[in-house]
Amino acid sequence: MTALPAQTRPAARPATERMPRLRPAPQAAPGTRGRPRLAYAVVALASIGAIAIAQLLLSIAMTQGAYEMDEQLLRQAELRREEAKLSDDLDRLGSPQFLAMNAEALGMVPNAEPVYLRLSDGAVLGEPTPAGGAAASATPLVPNVLIDGVPPVTEQAEGKTAKGEGGKPDAPAEGTPAAPPALTGGLPTPATH
Repeated sequence: MTALPAQTRPAARPATERMPRLRPAPQAAPGTRGRPRLAYAVVALASIGAIAIAQLLLSIAMTQGAYEMDEQLLRQAELRREEAKLSDDLDRLGSPQFLAMNAEALGMVPNAEPVYLRLSDGAVLGEPTPAGGAAASATPLVPNVLIDGVPPVTEQAEGKTAKGEGGKPDAPAEGTPAAPPALTGGLPTPATH
């Protein structure tokens, strides 16, 4: 065993520098009051109760929010179905066959010999001739079964403006689409800036 040099050995503490001994705390005098421990207990229990009530109210609010969110999601799905239905109706009524049927019902006739204008030099291509006055019942080459049974605009307007007894207009039959309002003062156009 090797001995450590004197410089690295811990020095022994003198007896006067030793740690003081622990002693009991002095007791309070018989006439003095101690701290009120009941008040601390009441404050602690009240704060625990307040936290529990706040948590319960938060839970109720979250549950109510979940029900409202579910209701809004159902409403959104319903509106998407309605949008798809209206989009299909718009596509059906905007088809070339439906537009041609309505144009013919309004008295327009197809022109078998159309004339074209070349914009680059302003040349007229083709021989301009007026369209024939008699409509030859232009049946479309590609029929659209989606518009079978849909009356043209003129029949829809006649059904709405037919006069009943006493000169009052009859109400349209159930399930028939309402005719568009009569145009006064020209075609409606959107306001642009």
